[in-house]
Amino acid sequence: VHQPSASRIGRENADPDVMADLMDGRAQRAPEDPARYRHGTEGPDDMPAHIRTALTQTHLSLPVTDGRMDLGIWQGIWLLEHRAQAQRRTLSLHYVGV
Repeated sequence: VHQPSASRIGRENADPDVMADLMDGRAQRAPEDPARYRHGTEGPDDMPAHIRTALTQTHLSLPVTDGRMDLGIWQGIWLLEHRAQAQRRTLSLHYVGV
């Protein structure tokens, strides 16, 4: 992800409670409270988005077997948007293989 306020992660994807718990934990660690931060140029969700990105990943390596992503049975790939409003995002893929 090219932007500093979104991230990619690979996580358990079978139980929707995982996503709900992840979002709750994310909000607890970096709440949208302008009084907590010095930086807020782009709004009250700006600095929390930067912190949330720093706590996750902006890149992801995945194994590929026979031309298909080789994920575990419960795994999925998530694009996490850390801003309050939807944003246009650009992904770059880099495939290294035989």
